[in-house]
This record gives sequence, structure tokens and C-alpha cells, in this order.
Amino acid sequence: MAKGVKKISRIHNEKQRKSKTKKILESARAIFCRKGFVAVTMQDIIDECGISRGGIYLYFASVDEIFLEVMKQRNKNPARSDEPFEVVLADFFARQKQRLLNFENSLFRAYCEYIFSKPKAAIEAFRDVQHEQLRQNIVSILTLGIAEEKTLGLADHFIVTIDGLSVLALAEALSADVIDQQFGILQNMVSQIREENIQ
Repeated sequence: MAKGVKKISRIHNEKQRKSKTKKILESARAIFCRKGFVAVTMQDIIDECGISRGGIYLYFASVDEIFLEVMKQRNKNPARSDEPFEVVLADFFARQKQRLLNFENSLFRAYCEYIFSKPKAAIEAFRDVQHEQLRQNIVSILTLGIAEEKTLGLADHFIVTIDGLSVLALAEALSADVIDQQFGILQNMVSQIREENIQ
């Protein structure tokens, strides 16, 4: 086989691999949002994505492996630096509110089930990475309008607030008014820090 043909074949195979991996992860994400983590089986994912059992096992060995990759993909959400800070922050709050009010599209339940279904030693690194990635995503937004040294503590306030609201959403005890009130408090904290920087 000629070199050019081999290269084209590799490129085609790579595109096909990426396409199938994306399909598996998108299908799995939908199931994890609907069913959590504990109740999901490999057969659920196979049925959802329409790829054969043998086909899926070419890419992933277990539900755990798929879940970990779904969570890794979820965290790839850098701040848009081409927009004004106020717009980026408002968009962040709007997306969080949408997620909290439509919790069937959230991975929070699956995340909690995964954390509580595994031995502590097995999930410590995973939990720490998830927390740090979320923290860095929030810091990347805050640094668009606030000095970096002021963002870490504020980012932790964001995480505690959003996680607390997520627990309420999971318990079906959350309203739009409560979300607006809590996000208003976070917005006031941001405004206060920005005013202090100006003075």
C-alpha cells in the first residue's frame, strides 16, 4: 500500500474513532443525567448510542471509565475572554440557573452517586480534580474583571453556593427566586470587590 493511501486511511480511522467516541460520550451523558450513576449499565449506553457491545468495548472497558471521561469533557469550558466581564458573568449565572431549574440535564446526581458508591481512597483524587477544575473555570471568569489574588476565595463562595443549590435542586426543593437571591449575593460580592479595587 502506498504511503499516501496509508495516511488517508489513518486520518479516516482517526476521524471515525473521534466521531464514535463523541457519540458514546454524548449518549452516556444523557443517561447519567436521567438515571444518575448507580443504575446505569453498559447495556443502557449501548441501547442509547446504537453502537454494538463489541464496538463500545473497543473504546471503553466499563461504565466507570465512560463516566470519568464524561466528567472530564464536562469540565472543558473556558471563559470567553472576547466578551466584557459583565456579559461573561451574567452568562455564567444564566447557564447555572438553567441547569438548576432543569436538573434532568445535570450530572450532579450521577457525580454524587459515584462519589458515595466508591471507597474514599478510590475517589479522593477524582473528587479533588473535579473541584479544582470547577474552581479554575470560575477563576477564569472572575479574572476577566477582578485582580487574580482576589478570585480564589470568591471562587470558593461560588462553588459552595452552586453546590448547595444543586443539593436543593436534587431534593426538588429549589425555586427560581431562591436561585436569583443567592446569585444576587454572589453578584454583590463581585461588585464590592471591584469597587474596592477602584478606590
